[in-house]
Amino acid sequence: MLELNNYETLVAASLVLLVGRKLLKVTPPLRAFNIPEPVVGGLVVAICLLLARVTADFQVKFDTSAQTPLMLAFFASLGLSANLASLKQGGKSIGVFLIAVAGLLVIQNTIGVGLASALGLPPATGLLAGSIALSGGHGTSAAWGSTFAEQFSMSYATELGVACATFGLVLGGLVGGPVARYLLRNVAKPGVTADDQVLTFENPQAVRPITASALIETLALILVCLTAGQALAGVFKGSWLELPTFVWVLFVGVVLRNGLALLGWYTVFDRALSVLGNVSLSMFLAMALMSLRLWELASLALPMVLILLIQTAAMALYAVFVTFRVMGRNYDAAVLAAGHCGFGLGATPTAIANMQAITDRFGASHLAFLIVPMVGAFFIDLVNAVVIKLFLSLPIY
Repeated sequence: MLELNNYETLVAASLVLLVGRKLLKVTPPLRAFNIPEPVVGGLVVAICLLLARVTADFQVKFDTSAQTPLMLAFFASLGLSANLASLKQGGKSIGVFLIAVAGLLVIQNTIGVGLASALGLPPATGLLAGSIALSGGHGTSAAWGSTFAEQFSMSYATELGVACATFGLVLGGLVGGPVARYLLRNVAKPGVTADDQVLTFENPQAVRPITASALIETLALILVCLTAGQALAGVFKGSWLELPTFVWVLFVGVVLRNGLALLGWYTVFDRALSVLGNVSLSMFLAMALMSLRLWELASLALPMVLILLIQTAAMALYAVFVTFRVMGRNYDAAVLAAGHCGFGLGATPTAIANMQAITDRFGASHLAFLIVPMVGAFFIDLVNAVVIKLFLSLPIY
């Protein structure tokens, strides 16, 4: 067993990103299917570690204590990049996309509960392999796992939910690119222009001139978001306003940016925010994927694997035939469909990485990067909670 400390793990995550970038450059199929760099590098390392464990009984233990702060910093950068004036412009589109997202939640739970019952598993197991783990992610799985353990005597509920969420995280990063490639066949693409250089997330490879003072100011804002967000999460824990910490961090970022601008005290420097946000996103995903214990996913019972594979196919079909169509059948709709695959199976960071892999090649999508962070990081948790409770009220458990 090789144990890496916090610094060594960060070095490893950096190398994962470099490996992913190199593989994308020398492997045209990966680039053609718009697979994100962290997904490529992270999965290569995870597979190598799986082979090392199977063939030589050799394991590597990573110190992932920096993973949560990196994720929270990413959500803080999303909140700080949200201009309420621009959010008003996307009001109708946000509503339409949210309805499409809600439709998927119902389908995921219907598939999960239906297949679980057909395969002789407890129906509640299907919910764990439905919107709880897939659209909800690790946080929602852990939260509902304890409830299921008490309500249905499922002592393994939390572990099963987290395993399903991990499975979804991997597939969410792999499915979005091919779905977008299929949808972009006959869609006009804007192309990458000089104006794209100042965008926060659309073009992560762009060179952005910034100063040390701007970087320090932006880092301070992100740290304020993390501190205040964690405090609010603690205050409302156990109440009807209880939300995941990252949602509060995002909310603080939105209020902070727009509040400072309204008072005329400070204007967020978007180029510095872009650099720090993209670094946090890439490092978080690299760390999450390289530390995957693939042998634990392989231990999922065959019926659960079958349910998750069918859920993946349903997500891809839904993105193609519902999300893409209701959002306008254009370039923005294709990018949104890829993003929907990301957080419909995995998490919002995966959705952003999926969209970046497309916009970095074909041009910016302001609408997609406006809608997905708000819906994927905030509204989906509220709607998902309602949908889950509706399914739990059915007389089948």
